[in-house]
Amino acid sequence: MDEPDLIRAAQQGDQRAFEQLVRLYDQNVLRLAMNMLRSPEDARDIYQEAFLRVYKSLHTFRFDCSFHTWLYRIVTNLCLDALRKRKVRREETTVVETSEGPLDRMDTLEEARVDGDPERQLLSRQLERKIRECMGELTPRERVVFEMRHYQGLRLKMIGETLGTSEEAAKNCLFRATQKMRTALGDFV
Repeated sequence: MDEPDLIRAAQQGDQRAFEQLVRLYDQNVLRLAMNMLRSPEDARDIYQEAFLRVYKSLHTFRFDCSFHTWLYRIVTNLCLDALRKRKVRREETTVVETSEGPLDRMDTLEEARVDGDPERQLLSRQLERKIRECMGELTPRERVVFEMRHYQGLRLKMIGETLGTSEEAAKNCLFRATQKMRTALGDFV
C-alpha cells in the first residue's frame, strides 16, 4: 500500500494502516523533536503528543499538502510551544550534577553507529558537543530550519510550507543559522 492509500485507510479507521504510517515516520519525528528540544524526555513526550494529534485529526487531512509536511508542522509547532513554555519556566539544561561530577545527558544517548577508531570517536564527540552548544545559541526558528534542512534533508520549499512561511523566508533563516554555526564552530570547520 502506498502512502495515500495508507492515509485513506487510516482515515476510515484501519488501525494497521495508522500503525504503518507511524512506523514510516516515527524515527524522523523523534529525531526532529530531539534535535529541537535537546531533551530525550521532552522529545518522547512530543513524539507521543504529535501522533496522538495526528490520530485525532487525521480525518481533517485533505491532501492539500504532503502528509510529511502536515506531520512536521504538527511536530514543529509542538516543539516551539514547548520551547516557549520552557523559556517561561526556565531553560532546562542537558547537563546534570551527579556524584561523579557534571554529566551531559546527551552523552548517555546511544550512538547508532560503532566506530572502531577511538581518536576519531573522541573528535566526533567533541564536534557533536560543540554543534549542540551552537544549536542552543540559535533562535528556535533558526534551529528548526537548520534541523529540517541538514538533519532531515528537506528542501527549502518544504520547510517553508511546514512552517507556514515562504521559501525565501526559510532560505534567509537558514542562511542566518548557518552563518552563526560557522562562526561558533570556528576551528572545527
